[in-house]
Amino acid sequence: MSVPRELSYTKDHEWITEGEVATVGITAYAAEALGDVVFVQLPEVGAVVSAGESCGEIESTKSVSDLLAPVTGTVTEVNQAVAEDPALLNSDPFGAGWLIKINRAGSDGELLTPDAYDELTAG
Repeated sequence: MSVPRELSYTKDHEWITEGEVATVGITAYAAEALGDVVFVQLPEVGAVVSAGESCGEIESTKSVSDLLAPVTGTVTEVNQAVAEDPALLNSDPFGAGWLIKINRAGSDGELLTPDAYDELTAG
């Protein structure tokens, strides 16, 4: 399954946009592995998050997974639509299912290119 080429990815299946304020979500691969998402806990606007550390939770009918921040910075926006309708993560993980926006400040975690992420999730 090929992923959008304009994004960067983490080994933990988050995606992130380029730019000073980055949009973050989970990949279709992660959404499929989770199954039906039933609850999403997101950080508050203004929360400081650190690359590689938990900043929220995603609960599905199968399990609970941590949302890990792909970069260090301050949360500038959360997607209330996902909080109200967690199924958006399953139906549109790269679009309406985005999770948070982070004003980058400091280090990025280990980000993967689309090709490297495709390799990670192949087979």
